[in-house]
Amino acid sequence: MAELITIARPYAEAAFALARERNALSAWSQMLRLASSVVADPRIAGALDNPKLDTAARESLLLSICGDRLNDEGRNFLRVLIDADRIALMPAIAGQFDALKDDADGVARATIETAFPLADADLAELKTALARRFGRRIEATVVERPELIGGARVTVGDNVIDATISEQLRAMAAQLRA
Repeated sequence: MAELITIARPYAEAAFALARERNALSAWSQMLRLASSVVADPRIAGALDNPKLDTAARESLLLSICGDRLNDEGRNFLRVLIDADRIALMPAIAGQFDALKDDADGVARATIETAFPLADADLAELKTALARRFGRRIEATVVERPELIGGARVTVGDNVIDATISEQLRAMAAQLRA
């Protein structure tokens, strides 16, 4: 996996530089996510891996599916990836592009796992506290996981804040065994 990310990085950085130069970060993010979802579809991935299809047929297939949701530069970007036999990297490229965009925008993405639904006021308060801690605006995704029993687990990048009841019980069990 690390190798794919390493190979994808220069493509993501090139797309980011071009998008930033054109003041089109959001448009590029949407195009790359679209292309990523198309390439990740098992039927399309199978077709793109078909050795009977030449480069022109692969390009035609992918560009016809994406249609006019790609601008000329987006189409050219996909052509470069297809010609270099790197189109399978599209999901990694899109992910790295979005990470670069988030960094430029001062945004951190958080996943908040809770046992119960989170009230809007509680979510806003948690996002404010996380913004203070990480020095960035927080965009959060909330996931309900009843197995956590109570509390919350927050993941921001590589940072995990686990204040769940299940984690506290696990820690208590480990202490009792020691």
